[in-house]
Amino acid sequence: MSSPYELRTNDNGKSKKQSMAELKLRRLTEMNQRLTEDLNRRRIPVSEASMDLIAFTDKEPKDFMVPSRWGSIDKRDDPYAPQQQGGCCTIM
Repeated sequence: MSSPYELRTNDNGKSKKQSMAELKLRRLTEMNQRLTEDLNRRRIPVSEASMDLIAFTDKEPKDFMVPSRWGSIDKRDDPYAPQQQGGCCTIM
């Protein structure tokens, strides 16, 4: 007769505790791998990233939302300015 506290075994003959331990080990191994990849990722100081961003904005097309950087522009060239309508209504 088996004791009431005997561990049950699955089809492979492994105990439930052993399979749970293997699952924990696999999860920890995967987490360790992700953390190692994160640690090896290239990092740069904020000052260098800021300078890169400023250099990028100097090369790209003008941003009309920053007039202090690019100066004021003509209203007809501004895509963000309200468009002038021919009248008070639009017929569709």
